[in-house]
Amino acid sequence: MSLSIKNHLIEGADYFMSPNQSDRTENIDLIVIHCISLPEGSFDNENPKKLFLNELDFNNHSSFKSLKGLKVSAHILIERNGSLVQFVPFNKCAWHAGESMWDNYHDINSRSIGIEIVNSGEVIIEDYTAKQINSLSVLLNSLLKNYNIENILGHSD
Repeated sequence: MSLSIKNHLIEGADYFMSPNQSDRTENIDLIVIHCISLPEGSFDNENPKKLFLNELDFNNHSSFKSLKGLKVSAHILIERNGSLVQFVPFNKCAWHAGESMWDNYHDINSRSIGIEIVNSGEVIIEDYTAKQINSLSVLLNSLLKNYNIENILGHSD
């Protein structure tokens, strides 16, 4: 299985344009993989999507209060069933890494593609579904074919 990327969008993926994006100032050479669940450990909801679209109701859970005012997005969200949702075209900068640096790179957002996987913050491979792992593998292969990726990082890097 492979994915087609046309005009910096994955063909066949659901696409919801996040307002939390900007023009790139660097060439794409990194992929950063994150995990997300809102609230923590809760997977069967639309909260990550709502967060990336600035539609999250901060009164729905006490843990959401700390997210108020946060403008965040990812290029891709991988749902528990393996489906892909795109929020930012790959040629644009998604706001997923905050003010960060890695190696000698600054402004990681401008040079990276951000992938969020619906999962808890725990680093336990069994918590990821087989469908998520398969989708991530296919997605990474497609991105490596289409962009000059030098490194794939986890958010903790």
